[in-house]
Amino acid sequence: MIDCSAADITDEQIHTYFERTKNWGQWGRDDERGTLNYLTDTLRTKAAQDVRLGKAVSCARDFPVTPGPTNPTPALHHMVIGGDDPCGSGVPGMEVSTDFIGIMFHGLASTHIDALCHSFVDGIMYNGHPAMDVKSTGATRNSIHRLADGVFGRGVLLDIPQSLGIDHVPSTKFVTVDDLQLAEGTSGVTVSEGDLLLIRTGRDQRDAGLAPTDPQRGELAGLHPECVEWFHERKIAVLGSDAVHDPMPPGQLSKEWPIPIHMCALAGMGLHLMDNLYLEDLAETCRREQRHDFLFTFAPLRIAGGTGSPINPLAVF
Repeated sequence: MIDCSAADITDEQIHTYFERTKNWGQWGRDDERGTLNYLTDTLRTKAAQDVRLGKAVSCARDFPVTPGPTNPTPALHHMVIGGDDPCGSGVPGMEVSTDFIGIMFHGLASTHIDALCHSFVDGIMYNGHPAMDVKSTGATRNSIHRLADGVFGRGVLLDIPQSLGIDHVPSTKFVTVDDLQLAEGTSGVTVSEGDLLLIRTGRDQRDAGLAPTDPQRGELAGLHPECVEWFHERKIAVLGSDAVHDPMPPGQLSKEWPIPIHMCALAGMGLHLMDNLYLEDLAETCRREQRHDFLFTFAPLRIAGGTGSPINPLAVF
């Protein structure tokens, strides 16, 4: 790990990471799937065949209706028809209950996936398309609707705190490539082409022992920008974390690149990001089964033009 305060990195270095890992044009000028192109039918079939127990573990947080430092715009959930008046539908003889939900899912509270149109660099998104392609009516390029059929493949958990022998990654530290490779060795897995990579920082372990995370005070650990090149070399298909990949608050390293992982991954590589996963149950299952790879699957809502979607990802052993 590297101290955030001691990290010696320049805007030029981050720009170099962006240019070296940019996948624009690799799968054609009209491609909107990005690194999901690495996840082939053959790899999906192999992942399904590796299910042994039939045990599923959710990697999602509960619907975030409670306000707090990480949830300034809490989700909405209220009843439309309740059990106190189940005939409220107006249809004779029909007794039901119904409810309403609404959510602003980007941020630090909701388990969600970012579409490739979620982040721009100099007004450009993945594959060289202008930010203006995201209009008031939604995105006409790189929207989450490109994942409407869902995603499944080999999931791999790199448990950084476990490999370092600590409860959680301190918010004053960056996770580095050395940390990722140490976690590989500790868990006995190798991150490979087409993998759905999950990185545990121990965010929820931290919150259980201390006060809840306050991102505005710099209390959310993230990845060092050097990790971008490692993800590119390994040709992963999707990246997920129990945090939001970039240390919070934004801009700790650079004003020009305030969220370098998001900017390089989404806009450059075309690498979809899953934010705010809940990985404590998965980590415990991996330790118990002595296995850090599994079938991993999720499906976004079919939101035409959406910049992302809430998800409930499942790891299946």
